[in-house]
Amino acid sequence: MRSDTIIIGGGLSSLVCGIKLQKAGQRCLIVSAGQNALHFSSGAFGLLGKLPDGTAVKEPMRSLSFLPEEHPYSKIGVDKMAGYVSETPAFFESCGVRLHSAPIAGEGGFPANGYRLTPLGSLKPAWLAMEDVTLLQSKDNIPWSKALIVNFFGFLDFNSGFIAEGLSRRGVDCRVETVSIGDVENLRKNPTEMRSVGIARVMGKENNWKEFGSKVRKLSAGEDLVILPEVFGLGDPVIIQWLREMIPAEVMFVGTMPPSVPGIRTQMRLKKAFEVAGGTFLSGDTAVNPTVEDGYVTSIHTTNLGSISLDADNYVLASGHLFGKGLESTPSKVVEPVFGLDTDFPSDRKTWCDEDFFARQAYDGYGVVCDGSFRPFIGGKSVRNLFVIGSEVGGCDSLYEGSGAGVAIMTAMSVAGNILSGK
Repeated sequence: MRSDTIIIGGGLSSLVCGIKLQKAGQRCLIVSAGQNALHFSSGAFGLLGKLPDGTAVKEPMRSLSFLPEEHPYSKIGVDKMAGYVSETPAFFESCGVRLHSAPIAGEGGFPANGYRLTPLGSLKPAWLAMEDVTLLQSKDNIPWSKALIVNFFGFLDFNSGFIAEGLSRRGVDCRVETVSIGDVENLRKNPTEMRSVGIARVMGKENNWKEFGSKVRKLSAGEDLVILPEVFGLGDPVIIQWLREMIPAEVMFVGTMPPSVPGIRTQMRLKKAFEVAGGTFLSGDTAVNPTVEDGYVTSIHTTNLGSISLDADNYVLASGHLFGKGLESTPSKVVEPVFGLDTDFPSDRKTWCDEDFFARQAYDGYGVVCDGSFRPFIGGKSVRNLFVIGSEVGGCDSLYEGSGAGVAIMTAMSVAGNILSGK
């Protein structure tokens, strides 16, 4: 099977890169093993929330010059970053995914970080958010005094108490209520179905979301904010707007334990945009047995296709970090399992992690060693037609920085541009 570009991984970076290439006339094939980071998404995209030294960032574009030279953003460069940042909302809109920023602009008109309410009741910085996620201008000035937090009876993946406690510390008077809906109650017969996606499926029925909205409206007692779990609009996000119109207060949707409804919805829409553009998406398959000769990848295979080789001019690796098994650890090293690419990690394993589970973990910053165009190395030698994008790229701790989605999108756009220009 012959393609212009083969992309390994089915998440945010893979799909952005694939859509960009496919719409530019390339024939692209994506090999996706299964779940990816979008399935665990908060519904918001971070570009840069803090610098490596812990300094909080309000305007990401103004802070790029403070990043080390090995950081993916430094490799892309400020000018190209500015173009990609400006392009991102329209790109996602063209794929059926509406994103918005906090209603405040920084220097040069670029969005400043807003703040999203987390399931733990804290506020975290975000660059862009999906349409059902509220972004606040400031984490210090909460614009509401009374909040009603509503959950489904028996839904344990949405902890109303954490949210109420977090808002109460910021001066918001909170009240917690639960609502029972017949079809949701039926899900409780099978605990595996009583998850966010299962609820979202039954709440897609008109009679169910109307009943829910009506019950929440009756529960309202002068609150100026109503908080609901993100379990609506899996197939049609217009339900989100209808609920907001039914409820006589500002409505905020807050994330649940994974899986993520807005994340899965976004992944489905990006996948559809890729396929509508003519791309081929191999789902539930794993890339194996690549052939690398004289610094070039000539083919790969997949578990499902067996002896059938997949050939392309260029290859892109976007299979994730340690959590997504794009990287793997042994007692002595961190390895990239598909191609055996060079990785960056200290030899002393004792420095890899902190015994305090909630402390910053050094291994989050490990990744594949890449040059300025995101080409990796094998044994110190560059692989000329292979590129690495997303969380697998070394040079930053995207979890600590709050830059995961930003690194995924920016590196995807950069590599797509490099492939199209022949660089």
